[in-house]
Amino acid sequence: MAYDLEEQEKLDAMRAWWERYGTMCVVIAFVVAASVAGWRGWQWYQGHQASQAMGYYEALENAAAQDGDDAIVRIQAASQTLRDDFAKSGYTVRGALVAAEALRRHGELDAARAQLEWVIAKSGDAALIPLAHLRLAGIMLDQKQYDEALSQLENAPSSFAGLYADRRGDILFAQGKKEEARAAWNSALKSLGADPLAQIVQLKIDALGEA
Repeated sequence: MAYDLEEQEKLDAMRAWWERYGTMCVVIAFVVAASVAGWRGWQWYQGHQASQAMGYYEALENAAAQDGDDAIVRIQAASQTLRDDFAKSGYTVRGALVAAEALRRHGELDAARAQLEWVIAKSGDAALIPLAHLRLAGIMLDQKQYDEALSQLENAPSSFAGLYADRRGDILFAQGKKEEARAAWNSALKSLGADPLAQIVQLKIDALGEA
C-alpha cells in the first residue's frame, strides 16, 4: 500500500509539473522545430540560388567564348539576369568581369564599361574592385578619355601597384607625355620585381628611349 501511495505522489507531482510547465514545453518544442525547419529551408534556398547563379554564369562563359552578334546578346542577357536576380552571388561579380572582357573584345566598349562600373559601384567585392578599376582605365584609354582613365588609377592597393603604374604609363604615353610615361613605367618595374610583366614594361621603356 505504501508503494501505491508513493507512486500516486509521483503521478500527482508530474501532473502538477505538467500543468505548470507543459504549455511552455510545447511552445519551446514548436519554436525549436520551426527554427530547424526554417534553417533547413534557408539552406535549401541559398543552395538553389547558388545553383541558378552558377547556371547563368556558365551560360555567360560559353557565350563569351564565341563570336558574333548572337554571342553579344547572350552575354548581356546572362549578365543582366545575374545582376538583377543574384546581385549578392559571387558568380555575379565574376560574371560581370567576364562579360566586360568579352564585350571589349567585340568592340562594345560602352557595354563593357557599364559592366565594370557596376562591379565598382554595386558589387561590394573588395578583392575584385581594384581589378575592375584597372580594366575600366584600359577601356577609357581606348575611348581616349585620358583624364577619366587616370582617375581610375588613384590610391592603388599594394598588390596592384605595378599594374596600375604600367597602365598609367600607357595613358600618359597616349597623351604624348613621354617623360611622365617613362617615370610611371620605371615605377611599375620596381613594384613588379620578377613578375613576367616586367619584361613587357621594360620593352616599353626601351622603345621610348629609341623614339
